[in-house]
Parts: sequence; C-alpha cells; structure tokens
Amino acid sequence: MTELQTRGLRMQGAAGDHVSRRGGAGPSDHQAITVDGTTVMVPIYTQSAWNSPFSIESADEGHRLLRDQIPITDITFSNTPRFYDLETSDGIPYSHIATLHSKDVLATTVLQTCIRYESRRKACKFCSIGQSLQAGRTVAHKSPEQLAEVARAAVELDGVKHMVMTTGTPATSDRGAAVLCDSAAAVRSAVDIPIQAQCEPPRDPIWYQKLKDSGVDTLGMHLEVVTPERRKNLMPGKSEVSIEEYMDAFREAVKVFGRGQVSTYILAGLGDSQESILAISEELIAIGVYPFVVPFVPISGTPLEDIPPPSSQFMESILAPLGKRLRAARLLSSDIKAGCGRCGACSTLSKYEH
Repeated sequence: MTELQTRGLRMQGAAGDHVSRRGGAGPSDHQAITVDGTTVMVPIYTQSAWNSPFSIESADEGHRLLRDQIPITDITFSNTPRFYDLETSDGIPYSHIATLHSKDVLATTVLQTCIRYESRRKACKFCSIGQSLQAGRTVAHKSPEQLAEVARAAVELDGVKHMVMTTGTPATSDRGAAVLCDSAAAVRSAVDIPIQAQCEPPRDPIWYQKLKDSGVDTLGMHLEVVTPERRKNLMPGKSEVSIEEYMDAFREAVKVFGRGQVSTYILAGLGDSQESILAISEELIAIGVYPFVVPFVPISGTPLEDIPPPSSQFMESILAPLGKRLRAARLLSSDIKAGCGRCGACSTLSKYEH
C-alpha cells in the first residue's frame, strides 16, 4: 500500500460513480479505494500515476488491483455519498460545501482563499487551494449554517463518523481560528460529531481554548516542510512563521486539547532528509503532538507538478521507525478523536504503529 500511494494508480475509466478529488485543498488528485479492509487515498490524476505499474481490472463481480498486469487483490471503491444529491435552499450543491474523504470522514475548507496563495511571491509551491474554486466546484466561504446543514445530512444519510475543517489563512491575527470557531459551534449545535480544526498558529494562544469551547476536539497545525532552508524556498509566505513558533504553539495547544489530540502534517519527498523528519518527529512526540507523515503528491497546475513523488523505500525508511516510536510513546492514531491522523487514508503510518 505504501508503494501504491507513492506510484499512483492507472484507473483507465474504472472509477465510475466513486469518490475522487481533483485540485483544491487536502488530498487532491486522489481516488479513495479499499484494499484488504483499509481505505487509502491513491493518486490517479498525477503524471506519475499515468506510468504507474498499478492498474485496475473491472468485471461484473467487482474490481481487482493489478501490478504489471498481474492480479494482486480485490479492491472496492468508496461510492459517491447520498448527501451529494442534495443542495441548499439557495441552490448550492452540498458537495460544494463539504466533501467525503475516505469512507466516513467529512471535510471542508471553510475559506477557499488564502493570503499566501493570492500572492505569487508568497504562495506555497505545492498548494492548489484555489483550483476547485476557479473550476466552480466550491464556494469561497462556507457559512456556519451551510456547514451545519451538510454535516447533519452526511451523518444521517452516509454514517459519517468525524469531520475535518481546514481553512485558507486570512489577513487576521487569529489566522483562521475565528472562522473555525463559528463553523464548529454551528455544526456541533446541529449534530454530535467529533471535529478537527486546521489552521496556522494564531498569534494569541487564547484561541486554543476558544476553539475547544466552540466544539473542536482536535487541532492540526501543519509544518509540511521541516528544514528551514527548504521551507523558505517552497513556502516563502508560510515560512515567516518559524519552526520555533510552531513548537511554542504546539506546547500551548497540547495544554488545551491534550496529548495526542494535536497533530501536524509533514510532506515527505520535498527535500527533507529521513534524518531531519525523524528528528523533528521525536521532538513532536515528546511534546505530545502526532506527526502525520504523508508522501508528497505533485498536483497538476502547481509549480511542483513535475517533481517526482518519493519512493516507497524512502517512505518506509521513515514510517517504519516512526511507527515504532509512536507505539513506544503510546501516541497512536487510533486514540485521536477526529481528523487526518485518525482517518489515516493519506499515509500508511498507522499500519507501522502495529
């Protein structure tokens, strides 16, 4: 599965009426598939996927995963959820407000705009947050009322178990925490569902308690790249918030949300060495932060679209020792209440914990 996530999958029209995502925030250019009972997000729209050794053979009885045309195992797709058939009273499709990630995770980007993305000089070179908005597949700002309406439907119709709320960074000192508070409070008033909020570290740590009080269960603040020089090159705007500031923010957030309920995304394959990723992961684990290491996926239309993804050997050299360290520290994905780490579909890290 690690190789499948790094090499991608040639679909050859086999996806049909199933969940896939092109562009936008979060796991983009992916297809959700279930292999041996585990749902994973696999790149299908990337350049590397066109040349992948993995493909699909479909028949009336189902789908089989092939490697170099040799059958490996049966797979299933995550079907399009029923709530996608609905729309708001003002005619906006529910799928433009929130989408299904993996098999039971509802996800939304509350603000589909970002001060980093809007400046070519400041934009993260791997980010595609504006693509889905430009393509008309979403709206710029999802209101609390819209999010509550869609979340209720997703739980009732499709059995969604938890929700992820991320956001582009606004030009305010809270860096998105305020709009996440309003959104989480509205959703929790409508339906009892665990929520992860994701934003850059707000300047004032008082926002962590405000997020918790609004109904947020877990918090994600994403480093993505861990070497300062690489951060400046790949994330010129976001790197202005230093790693030291992130570490201080993690300590403050853990005080509020608890050990294991704060996490960070780390994108392996953007130039950080195995040693640097494992070293900072050790620091994060000591603080009580879950380091969710995922393989970098080059997204079409971004400056890094031609960068090859990391090899499965590189990913295994990180995930295998990291999984052991997480197990030894009893900082496990299964204990996270909501969010990307609990879902685990964008990385095979949780498998290495066991």
